[in-house]
Amino acid sequence: MALAALGVVYGDIGTSPLYTLRECFAGHHPLDLTPGNVMGVLSLIFWALIIVVTIKYVFFIMRADNHGEGGILALLALSRSTGVRSEWLKGALALTGIFGASLFYGDGIITPAISVLSAVEGLQIAAPELQRFTIPVAITILVALFMFQRKGTASVGALFGPVMLVWFSTLAVLGAYNILHYPRVLMALNPWHAFVFFQQHGIGSLLVFGAVVLAVTGGEALYADMGHFGRKPIQVAWLSMVLPALVMNYYGQGALLLEHPEAIDNPFYKLAPEWFLWPLLILATCATVIASQAVISGVFSVTRQAVQMGFWPRMRISHTSSREIGQIYIPQMNWLIMVAVILLILEFRSSSNIAAAYGIAVTTAMMVDTLLACFVASRLWRWPLPVVLLVGVIFFSVDALFLGPNILKIPDGGWFPLLVGGFVMLLMYTWRTGRRFLGAALARESLPLKPFIESLALGKPAIVPGTAIFMVSNLDLVPHALLHNLKHNKVLHERVVFLTISTQEIPFVPQGDRIQVEDLAPGLFIIRGSYGFQESPDVPRLLKQCQPFGLEFDMMDTTFFLSREHLIPSNDPGMPAILDKIFALMTRNAMSATSFFNIPPNRVVEMGTQIEI
Repeated sequence: MALAALGVVYGDIGTSPLYTLRECFAGHHPLDLTPGNVMGVLSLIFWALIIVVTIKYVFFIMRADNHGEGGILALLALSRSTGVRSEWLKGALALTGIFGASLFYGDGIITPAISVLSAVEGLQIAAPELQRFTIPVAITILVALFMFQRKGTASVGALFGPVMLVWFSTLAVLGAYNILHYPRVLMALNPWHAFVFFQQHGIGSLLVFGAVVLAVTGGEALYADMGHFGRKPIQVAWLSMVLPALVMNYYGQGALLLEHPEAIDNPFYKLAPEWFLWPLLILATCATVIASQAVISGVFSVTRQAVQMGFWPRMRISHTSSREIGQIYIPQMNWLIMVAVILLILEFRSSSNIAAAYGIAVTTAMMVDTLLACFVASRLWRWPLPVVLLVGVIFFSVDALFLGPNILKIPDGGWFPLLVGGFVMLLMYTWRTGRRFLGAALARESLPLKPFIESLALGKPAIVPGTAIFMVSNLDLVPHALLHNLKHNKVLHERVVFLTISTQEIPFVPQGDRIQVEDLAPGLFIIRGSYGFQESPDVPRLLKQCQPFGLEFDMMDTTFFLSREHLIPSNDPGMPAILDKIFALMTRNAMSATSFFNIPPNRVVEMGTQIEI
């Protein structure tokens, strides 16, 4: 399991040595390449890996185990399950979680671009005459990667772990080889060198954190992918392989720069002897493709969670593996991310320029993780408030050290992830708020269910054979589709079922809790289906599970009645007019309930309703 975790969890942070140290001394805010600066930066990188990744994520945040799952939305669900009663606090938590999830989409665009481009830039060292092909080759690799997504990763997933094992072994060997030439570099493990660096540079030393943060990008993946492997294998892989390999490689680059300052143009590739450049270039490209694959899969996973939790419209979700529920493919997201990645490469044209856009999204998302994790520690784990405040202040202070310099990089490219995150957050907020207003509008135009059932007992309409299933979100109200059926067809089926499907704030619902059946009146039933935010609902399969409750369904004798709302903006105070239009557009382009719930399309009748919002 630890070997498998190498291939999925650590691709992002494992490819950071390709560009991190170079950005510290040759980036947008370069330091002078002096021995003191090199030792100070190496010390900062080491302690950033220890504090941010090892202590914060591996030993603190990974304790926030939401039934085995991790990630920003799983953490949000865990926070909201702590018995919060204040509507204001619930809204604040939801907004915080939406903000963090939105930033992940920016990360999902930047990571493939900077990883693959930084690997392919090795062409400039191995064969300088091929330098002009760097961007075309990078784009070709990425397009092939995105086109492969629909086939799933099951066929090559078994290779990811061994390839990354070779990658981290190579990082360690190259680093150790250069450390042997300048062993004094290991003295930078002492945090005193970081303090001396601060003393020498004063407030200006904080700018280097904008580049040092690149060493910990991908650290949040340890928590996000916890559901795939569990906490223990991820911790074992980090402590036994990844952390030592990264430290050795960074310190090997530092040793190289102390002896050969001219290697600053690409210290990673210049670690290797000339005969090993081409194998290293190929290996680095494979590692960055794997890192990109992990982030793209993460975007799919976050999108599915957002759909299930009501933050995103329904989308077509394809399962690419019959054995692994987490292996999914979302076509719309795949092509949108691909186009965005290509445009990003064409706009910034080098990994150094993209690095300026990288840090701000990661550091802001890390602050969101800290905030929600401290809330969980206080409300769910019952930690004493002084302990929570102490932990929160320490981690927030470190996050702020990284965030501050990255704010200065907004004009140089930091605007990109903020633009992406802001746009995604606007869409998520619009969808969530619009669905709330739509629910209120439907409630105003509906009848209470109990009086309606009582009225049927007094005088039933004509009864026709068969089963009618009405999908509803509010079981206290009569479905609009049922009212329209009675109004226009003036009939009622001999068996009427109100089916509601809810998403619980846990990743997977146990089979014993999947379904509840309630007998309302002769011929009238309520079925409640429950799914976790990592699951995809399947109505036909759900109905088969009703047999123990005395309900059997013949699909050829069952009709599903669904409502399709046609939204009309109103003059009532609510969302701004522009958001009304965005919500209407999102509703029209959302995946149909028939496809999303896997209902046989030839058994569906849709009833249109005009609703003012």
